[in-house]
Amino acid sequence: MQPKTILTLMLLFILSLSLAQEEGSPLRKGKKRRGGQRQGRNKQLRQRSSDVPIRLGNVPVTNADDSSPIFIQSYKSVDEFESNYNILPGKKGQCTYHGITMFENAVWSPKPCITCMCSKGNIACDEVKCTPLSCPITVKPTGECCPVCTDIVPDTPELSGDSSEPNDPSELGLGPPHAHADLEERRREEEEEQLKEEEEARQEEEERLRKKDEERKKRRKQKKLEEERQRQLFEERRREEEELREKVEEEEGERRRERQEEEQQRRRQEEEDRRNREQAEERERHRRLQEERRQEEERRRRIEEDWRELEEDREDSREEEEYDEDDLRGDVFRMPPRVPKPEGVPPLRPPAPENIPPYSTLPVGCMISDVTLSCNNAKLTGIPPLSVRGLKSLNLEGNAITTIPAEAFNGIPNLEWIDLSKNKITTAGIHPQAFKNLKNLKRLNMDGNLLDQIPSDLPSTLEEFKINENNLQSMDEDSLQDLSNLITLELEGNMLSEGNVSPLAFKPLKRLSYLRLGRNHFRTVPQGLPASLEELYIENNLIEEISETAFNHTKSLNIVVLRHNKIDESRIARLAWINHENLESIDLSHNKLYHVPSFLPKSLIHLVLVGNQIERIPGYVFAHMKPGLEYLYLSFNKLDNEGIDPVSFFGAYHSLVELFLDHNQMTAVPPGINEMRSLLSLRLNDNKIRHFEPEAICDPLNIEDLNIVTLRMDNNLIDTRNISPTAFSCIRSYSSVVLKPQKIK
Repeated sequence: MQPKTILTLMLLFILSLSLAQEEGSPLRKGKKRRGGQRQGRNKQLRQRSSDVPIRLGNVPVTNADDSSPIFIQSYKSVDEFESNYNILPGKKGQCTYHGITMFENAVWSPKPCITCMCSKGNIACDEVKCTPLSCPITVKPTGECCPVCTDIVPDTPELSGDSSEPNDPSELGLGPPHAHADLEERRREEEEEQLKEEEEARQEEEERLRKKDEERKKRRKQKKLEEERQRQLFEERRREEEELREKVEEEEGERRRERQEEEQQRRRQEEEDRRNREQAEERERHRRLQEERRQEEERRRRIEEDWRELEEDREDSREEEEYDEDDLRGDVFRMPPRVPKPEGVPPLRPPAPENIPPYSTLPVGCMISDVTLSCNNAKLTGIPPLSVRGLKSLNLEGNAITTIPAEAFNGIPNLEWIDLSKNKITTAGIHPQAFKNLKNLKRLNMDGNLLDQIPSDLPSTLEEFKINENNLQSMDEDSLQDLSNLITLELEGNMLSEGNVSPLAFKPLKRLSYLRLGRNHFRTVPQGLPASLEELYIENNLIEEISETAFNHTKSLNIVVLRHNKIDESRIARLAWINHENLESIDLSHNKLYHVPSFLPKSLIHLVLVGNQIERIPGYVFAHMKPGLEYLYLSFNKLDNEGIDPVSFFGAYHSLVELFLDHNQMTAVPPGINEMRSLLSLRLNDNKIRHFEPEAICDPLNIEDLNIVTLRMDNNLIDTRNISPTAFSCIRSYSSVVLKPQKIK
């Protein structure tokens, strides 16, 4: 081989080696720079995780193009040695590099002196290891990976050997020192540029992280603002709902007050109309009596005038008549002719009638009819002196009588009824013998006087005694002595209590069946009630409990009225009345009940619980009753649907006739209504019922019609347009159903 050829080959080799080192240096440093373009650190990091091939040692070099895979049989055993780099995952049996799919065992060279292979979905790469050289001057031929020894001094820095070898010409004495200085300067520039790029990349990364953090803070702030806005909206909606609810409750309260005022006004009007009618009737009756009295006086006057004229004629005829001696016939005298008595004319001096007193003796304002004398509101200050033995009834109501003397009723001993109510009689003003001679007296009314004790020595024949609205402050064991025939006793509106009423006060009353003790100060049911008692009215007191012994001796009780007291269900003893066989009616309205009381009488038919605070009807509370409860009134309570169970009316389904659940808080028709086959009247008005199921009242499975005569569901929240056509199909007459008005617009 000629020396020129050898020299040319060596120069080409050194040039290629320098180029290879220049191109391979960025790859070893972990960066890639082409055409003067710079890439950020984030992009470099992503490329390192996806595009930079993994290096493996001891893999032969092949000079293959980046885009075309090369298959080499020697790489089939590449997984037999351990790699000193990470393995990038890929699809099973394939590898992806720069968006290009490499099949299993494909080999390619992405960079000079680096060879890669696809093995089981992973990319395995390796860089050629060069053997260290001991020669002073080395060059890297073009296209080769390792330098070779040479004795030719290179003219350009690109032909210099490995930086690890001592190739400074000044040190070796092989060339001028400026070539080495240029090489060092270039390296420093590259390092500075690299550091600058790394700093820029770091700053970009920090800027990106800062922006990301600001974006996160901004999103968090926006989220807090959104949450605050949602909370404000929720609070506003809640306030609006609360205001709407308060407004609705206020409107309901206003409507309730208006209804109550209207009801009170209606009642006052009815009461006034009733009083006006009574006054008109009383005036008409008084007018008729006055007219009858006037006519009777006129008739008597005419009769008396006729009688006087007749007597005058008779006197004249006697004076003119002369007796003739010839007319005498022995002992027989000729009698004067007898003038016939006119029909209907009373005798000249008629005897005083036994039953009817002379009208001239009646006090002003008194009227008599048959056997009744009425002097009510006649402004009398005392009992008028009368002598009419046939008089049976005396009415002295509404006068100013203060005393009853001993001889007050001597002229009328057959009286059976005396009404002394609404006077000013005191206990001291009644003589002990005032009523002693009245052997037939059965009814005595002394309501509305000033008595502080029950009068003594009352007739034993008395059957009815009323002494309401007085100032009675005590009753001892002798107060009702000898009144064994008394049936009705009324003591309402006094100052009586269990502290001033003796337990033996009612003992003489062997026949008493009707007792009224309302508007007193009893805290418990008084003791010693007669065994014959059938009706007890003890309303408007302070009663708080009903003990087991309250009705022990009153087994004949039929009606007990305890309304307007302070009873709650926990203060009613279990055995207070459950075993009573005749007790059919109990009125516990306007007390402090929260539940329908348990252990009610077995015989109960009529139960009134209006105006309590009842929230619940316990299950099976009516189950023990025989024959069964018929009338149940629960109006004006606090019942809702949670307080009524399917078994609440168990035992009363077959017997209930009237059920009043109006003015409560129910939102639906309570269960079991459609099973009450005897029900005649049902009230569900003035609740909060919005809608009800079609079978709530009429069960389609039961073909038998109900017997309801009255069904009220007005003043609820029902939209009548949405009522099912079959909702009232079992009711005999649709006119029995009241649905309007409702509380919705």
